Amino acid sequence: MKNVILVLLAVIVWCSSCSSKIEKSASGPDSAVDARQTRKPDSKKLFFDVHNLEPGKVSLEAVAGAHQKDLATQGKFGVNFSRYWVDEAGGKVYCLVESSDSASVYHSHKEAHGLAPDLVDQVVGGDEAKFSINRPLFMDVHELGAGNVNAAAVADAHAKDLAIQGKYDVNFVNYWVDEKSGTVRCLVEAKDQQALINAHKEAHGLIPKEVHRVKEGH
Repeated sequence: MKNVILVLLAVIVWCSSCSSKIEKSASGPDSAVDARQTRKPDSKKLFFDVHNLEPGKVSLEAVAGAHQKDLATQGKFGVNFSRYWVDEAGGKVYCLVESSDSASVYHSHKEAHGLAPDLVDQVVGGDEAKFSINRPLFMDVHELGAGNVNAAAVADAHAKDLAIQGKYDVNFVNYWVDEKSGTVRCLVEAKDQQALINAHKEAHGLIPKEVHRVKEGH
């Protein structure tokens, strides 16, 4: 009888040991490593979209309302509407968006409020500088042509802008380049548009095709 009891105890101990090993295998460090190795990388890209509305028919307040609708809808399409700028006089709205593709940006806008963008460009941005206080804000547009510009070249031109900006009392805040279309957009603080044009001209000679006075929303 004593021997039978000892055998049963041995079996119980062995089973308990096996169960512990199985649980450790399922939830221990090795499993965590496997999860990290199989996790999909972040596929979000940066996009710049443009809405061309009627001059004088759009306001920052109206766009703020539309932006709230974008935020309410963005989760469905897996996008993130981070910032926007409004040219009230020219009737233009610019949005900076994170998304896996341009179609998601387009359809998210369309479902949110019906104002689909006229274009959606995948872009590369620079390192943003600090804003000044109560200075006019401009968005300028350089059209350099498809295949004629890359992110490295624009970064070099931007460094030249920064080196000269003090002379013209401007602040080159950031830029976004669409390598595919050759479009570069710069966000600039300046007393007027001529000051930023003069700064660009002396820095590298690349004069913007368009300059728009904008207000930034959040």
